[in-house]
Amino acid sequence: MGNVVSLKKHAEDLTSSEPTETVMALEEAMEPQDQSLDHFITKDGKVFAGTHLIIDLWDAENLDDVDVIDEALRGCVEAAGATLLHLHLHRFTPNGGVSGVAVLAESHISIHTWPERGFAALDVFMCGDAEPEKSISVLRKYFKPGHYTVGDHMRGRVE
Repeated sequence: MGNVVSLKKHAEDLTSSEPTETVMALEEAMEPQDQSLDHFITKDGKVFAGTHLIIDLWDAENLDDVDVIDEALRGCVEAAGATLLHLHLHRFTPNGGVSGVAVLAESHISIHTWPERGFAALDVFMCGDAEPEKSISVLRKYFKPGHYTVGDHMRGRVE
């Protein structure tokens, strides 16, 4: 947006105090386009970019199994109604922990596991019509945590 403001100022500096057709055309071209395409959410009177869930799984299973983690993340994407663009997982040695990210059209899901502690940390951030909270039941199915916590944050909230 800063570039738009500086372009507008530059256009004003190049013209007289009376706006010309060129300046008016520039100003019109710099106006924000259709805001429905930005995928911000309006919920309960609040406007925000998306829901960011911070999920901790404790006493969990399958935290060193790349195939299970792959299937779980794909299941989260499907359950949430999101669009998978790319999925990358990396297995560490010697402990077998896994770190990875599912890049989504709606944002991302990331995972980091500590199988030796039975712990996994996940970020599930989605904008638009996606429903990230639906990923929780998928994670519980695949990792069977003894207990878990979920933090819910509205990213980009407009006050």
